[in-house]
Amino acid sequence: MDKGLLIVISGPSGAGKGTICKELLKMPNLEMSVSETTRKPRKGEIHGVNYFFQDKETFLEGIKQEKYLEYAQVYGNYYGTPKDIILQKIEEGKDIILEIDFQGAIQIKKKYPDAIFIFILPPSLEELKNRIVKRGSETEESLNNRFGCALKEISYIDKYDYCVINNEVEEATQKVKTIIEAEHYRINKDILKIIQRYEEEVKCSTRP
Repeated sequence: MDKGLLIVISGPSGAGKGTICKELLKMPNLEMSVSETTRKPRKGEIHGVNYFFQDKETFLEGIKQEKYLEYAQVYGNYYGTPKDIILQKIEEGKDIILEIDFQGAIQIKKKYPDAIFIFILPPSLEELKNRIVKRGSETEESLNNRFGCALKEISYIDKYDYCVINNEVEEATQKVKTIIEAEHYRINKDILKIIQRYEEEVKCSTRP
């Protein structure tokens, strides 16, 4: 059985990465990573579907045991990507999408360099501003803060394998799909094992 891929998708708030990820989930054999968190469940959230809800002491012990591909503390709560679950699904041939910021992506690159790293960009900063303003939930201060964060994230784009500009969701989604499909044909250790098997078969068939 061919191994699956870990696909890490990042981009500034307003770039449309969340919408693209939802569209990608329509692909067969592809799942979204479920994070672990110490925050309390919100109304309607289901353990194992939205998050794996965990107490702080258990989470901190998991950090010591290197249980997470990446983790972060946000507003007093911990969030992390459970390593064993992800790697097991990949071994089973599942492709896993992980939507995460650049700090988490850098952690994952150190622990699982075989992951595919894709950065989603808006067509321009002006368009990014328009998308955020349309949400109608930003003050001038928070808008400026988001822009500062966006510029910081974009400065790490060279750490990624691919960049997709999201002019239009359907087109951008198709580009990401093409990347995923192409990565399944990349020459890797599994392919080399198949070639070695072919070579052995040829040797056996030519023996007198």
